[in-house]
Amino acid sequence: MASIGQSTKPTGNKDALIRARQRAALVPELLVDALRIVNTVMAGWHGRKKRGIGETFWQYRPYTQGETMARIDWRRSARDDQTYVRDQEWEAAHTIWLWVDQSTSMLFKSSAAPVSKESRALVVTFALAELFARAGERVGYPGLLKPSANRKGAERLATAFATQTTAMPDTPSFLQVQRFSDVVLVSDFLGDTDETLAMIDDLASQGARMHLIEIVDPAEEDFPYGGRTEFIDPETGTKLTAGRAEDWRDDYRNLYQARRHALKARCRAHGGSYTISRTDHLASETLVRLHGFMTGNPAATGKMAGAS
Repeated sequence: MASIGQSTKPTGNKDALIRARQRAALVPELLVDALRIVNTVMAGWHGRKKRGIGETFWQYRPYTQGETMARIDWRRSARDDQTYVRDQEWEAAHTIWLWVDQSTSMLFKSSAAPVSKESRALVVTFALAELFARAGERVGYPGLLKPSANRKGAERLATAFATQTTAMPDTPSFLQVQRFSDVVLVSDFLGDTDETLAMIDDLASQGARMHLIEIVDPAEEDFPYGGRTEFIDPETGTKLTAGRAEDWRDDYRNLYQARRHALKARCRAHGGSYTISRTDHLASETLVRLHGFMTGNPAATGKMAGAS
């Protein structure tokens, strides 16, 4: 299996265009799923909650010497013996770039999963676009959409996917990413791990923060195979036959987890995050966990875990 680490395929080849059309046909249904999920988690989703310029009230706090008296809230201060100022929430738009892996490996779906990796990845990406947009953030997609604070984030991105006239490259371009941006990559990350690590380092050197969402089919993580089994690389068509697949299980799991741990450690080292989204679990769990990482409050994810 391969993913974003593979070399970019020609964007004009026939197979890629066919895949783009097939993907476009799925978009309306996936958009509906994404908006449904958004409505279940929206109550616990909020902005960055930092003090700054804006119109939305955030908090009262004690007045400190040197601050302008115009910021004092006299009505609140009259309730007790302390003087309070009224802080507004920082509403400066932040730029968030989304990217979803569209390589062939994302089509995989085992009998243990209700949806393919591609379907889960697109639903999560559309939902994130909607949640970030509703929070007032500027959402963009490399090579497809320029960052915009349009409140209908999911619909805007879904329309762009549905009307693609050329195949997207297998690897994202981050030439437009500026300092202090957040970049969210949604993929299975089964390609060249060194290339993905280098990409994380490059983005960090640009001053951006990276968040990886690993989409995983339960069969890929658990390796439930036994007996004579033929494995086929969806990217190259290469076949590999195991006489007793169960004999490969421990080595496979060790390699699989080592790849994941390397990516997770590199993301965390640069102030980013790594979230795992199994296709046999609720998509909302992924949004909740990422929200906790991005707001600097991972412990809060448990409070939102009731989303479905």
